[in-house]
Amino acid sequence: MTVDPNVFLAILAMAAATVLTRISGLLLIRFVTIGPQQRRALEAIPPAVLMAVIAPTALVTGPAETLAALATALAATRLPLLAAVATGVIVVAVARALIGA
Repeated sequence: MTVDPNVFLAILAMAAATVLTRISGLLLIRFVTIGPQQRRALEAIPPAVLMAVIAPTALVTGPAETLAALATALAATRLPLLAAVATGVIVVAVARALIGA
């Protein structure tokens, strides 16, 4: 197997851009004061991203996936992100077993 040097360089450049973006965010946040409104807005981002990822699946697949998306959305309003995802996984597994899809 051979690796094209241009592909390898592109992968390295993307990795460097990702690392620099993350590190710069951690360094720059030291100089920013976050108030209560900004904190609430930042805390709303993970569930919003989760819904953006699972919404297309909920709209174009079967009833088990739609039910799991609904359960995940409800869980994301009250539980931590990992627990909400786990809820969706469990619901889709049980629904598929019961529905047979």
